[in-house]
Amino acid sequence: MKDLKQYEFWFITGSQHLYGEETLRRVAEDSRAMVKAMGGRVSGTLVYKGVVKTPDEITAIIKEANYRDECAGIITWMHTFSPSKMWINGLKILHKPMLHLHTQFNREIPFGEIDMDFMNLNQSAHGDREHGFIGARLRLPRKVVVGYWDDAKVLGEVSDWMRSAVGFIAGQSLKVVRFADNMREVAVTEGDKVEAQIKFGWAINSLSMGDLVQEMDGVGESDIEAVFEECKQKYDIVTANVDAVKYQIKIEIAMRNLCEKNGFGAVVTNFENLCGLEQLPGLAIQRLMEAGYGFGAEGDWKTAALLRVMKSMEAGLPGGTSFMEDYTYHLAEGKELILGAHMLEVDPSIADGTVKIDVQPLGIGGKGDPARMIFDGKEGDAICASLIDMGGRMRLIVADVKAVKPIRDMPKLPVARVMWSPLPDFETGAKAWIYAGGAHHAVMSYSITADMMRDYAEIAGIEYVHIGAETRIEDLKRDLILSDLLWK
Repeated sequence: MKDLKQYEFWFITGSQHLYGEETLRRVAEDSRAMVKAMGGRVSGTLVYKGVVKTPDEITAIIKEANYRDECAGIITWMHTFSPSKMWINGLKILHKPMLHLHTQFNREIPFGEIDMDFMNLNQSAHGDREHGFIGARLRLPRKVVVGYWDDAKVLGEVSDWMRSAVGFIAGQSLKVVRFADNMREVAVTEGDKVEAQIKFGWAINSLSMGDLVQEMDGVGESDIEAVFEECKQKYDIVTANVDAVKYQIKIEIAMRNLCEKNGFGAVVTNFENLCGLEQLPGLAIQRLMEAGYGFGAEGDWKTAALLRVMKSMEAGLPGGTSFMEDYTYHLAEGKELILGAHMLEVDPSIADGTVKIDVQPLGIGGKGDPARMIFDGKEGDAICASLIDMGGRMRLIVADVKAVKPIRDMPKLPVARVMWSPLPDFETGAKAWIYAGGAHHAVMSYSITADMMRDYAEIAGIEYVHIGAETRIEDLKRDLILSDLLWK
């Protein structure tokens, strides 16, 4: 995955010619000082792009931001009053994410020295309200951050928004490869691929299983041995069936080669379509996810793409992000938990402790016993995110969860497993997820927050549903009804 510092965020200060050259010089000096001080404390690269004072200057810089691939978004700040009619033509054509930073250069009022020169220079309280109006009038999706620019809280909010913006920008060039289509009669993993490309930029493509098998035929033994040696150093290989492990490595290398050749960032498989394969891809997929690729099982291209987007967002953060499925419940009264797992494909980035590689039977798919990683998930605060197609619109559902260490050993369950409790409680969390239409597949992340995903949804212009500590079922049902009216 790319380092977030490879993405630029252009800091644009608004003013006008009314105040004279000396004031404009000070505006520029203050802006440079802020960008220099903030730059090392935010996740992306902050680039000062000057003080804009006329409609033509504003439109020109926004055109350039739209055009430059390295620019992932703009940050605007009105040091002085910047008449917002000047911003209309520029903001109307803005295609990059925008953050409106409502701050001021000085932290405190210099009560003993304040005069009208100071007031004319330091009037963000005045200018940012004018700027806020035009954003509202244009119905412009934007993030508003309020507070002193040097405070950790403000810098944290800016950093988190940068991650959301990177997820959106990375998605604009995302290509997903399906080695199979939707499985059987499953509904929730289906969706409008054209709408996904319109909203997110995702290109949902496909290759035949024959293409994968042909690529596997060209994988050399030396390449397989090199990856196997890497696996021996990184994981605990507990099986004697080394050939099965090496077969998964062969699948991994072939899939990775196809992805690199074609620019694919996410992969979809289906256990009903394994023509030419000896095993269902397991270890191969786990390692691809660990390397940053998205994945969706059983034809689920939406989850595959969402996982890739969220991995782009989390670059540099601890925690981990994985494909996940709600599998079964532990319904001990007052201690209810969800057991999440999948047949094979859970990302070891969310593992706690030793990651084992084993070969065990798999009673589905009709192929040989596949190698897979086995581990327990870590404890901590996390989210589960599900993207669903509501017919005419996309809905992103994000639930806050509290992950726990598995409460007992499961020696006969040879897959990765994670246990968690949804917030605010099991009953409310499960009801809310079902009322909202959340899928059985999700992306589980210990690094990305619900607020980051809210910002992502706003940038993308899609519906967002949050299930958290304050969720009440009657309120949620009302909000879902209102959303149906709003988004139709």
